[in-house]
Amino acid sequence: MNNILFLIIVFLTNIIQCITGFAGTVLAMPFSVMLIGMSSAKAILNVLGVAASVGVLIPGYKNVNKKEFLKIVLLTLPGIIAGYFLSPKLIAVQKAAYILLGSIVIFFAVLNMIKLFTKREQKKQNPVLSVIVLLCSGLVHGLFVCGGPLLVTYASRQLKDTQDFRATLSAVWIVLNGIMFFSDLSNGYFVKETWILLSISVAVLAAAVLLGNLIAKKMSRKGFLILSYCLMIISGISLLIK
Repeated sequence: MNNILFLIIVFLTNIIQCITGFAGTVLAMPFSVMLIGMSSAKAILNVLGVAASVGVLIPGYKNVNKKEFLKIVLLTLPGIIAGYFLSPKLIAVQKAAYILLGSIVIFFAVLNMIKLFTKREQKKQNPVLSVIVLLCSGLVHGLFVCGGPLLVTYASRQLKDTQDFRATLSAVWIVLNGIMFFSDLSNGYFVKETWILLSISVAVLAAAVLLGNLIAKKMSRKGFLILSYCLMIISGISLLIK
């Protein structure tokens, strides 16, 4: 029964992942941990995140903003590497770190939502602030595998076109989550039962990708941003109670 519920979560959250280009793993993680355990949930959802991103990128590869893609990857990688080595030392303050991160995510999401409804045009971020946000995003992703909300805070200002936003973020996740996949392999997260459940999940994911891509094509820019900011708020709340 737990596996069936997990597959339902995979389907629903990856529809969202394909619509927006992010949030699928963050939304699925709390429920998945309760159903199949931390190591299996982390390993499977990470692989599915890569697969979902490929599903978005294949039809939309022409929309990838190559300049922003390279900038994001190059500035997040040092943080991911640092986070990977620091994570064992921060277990004692992990709860406090989640609360701080969740609060920051909610603050930026609410601020962006207010600007959207008051029709104030969002300016591109200060270059120094952009570098800081991306470095922090990589660090958080390396520490807690949830750097997406901070990355979206940056990308929503830099990538104004909805399809550019989805495609570029998807390309980024393929790289970043691909790195995390090898980390999970080395940590022994992939046992026989994990591989079996992952195989079934991929079939469910394929249906979610098809439906998510269809919905994304019909969504307006404003509707897309509202959904993205709402998901950021939900992500922030999930971090507060993690």
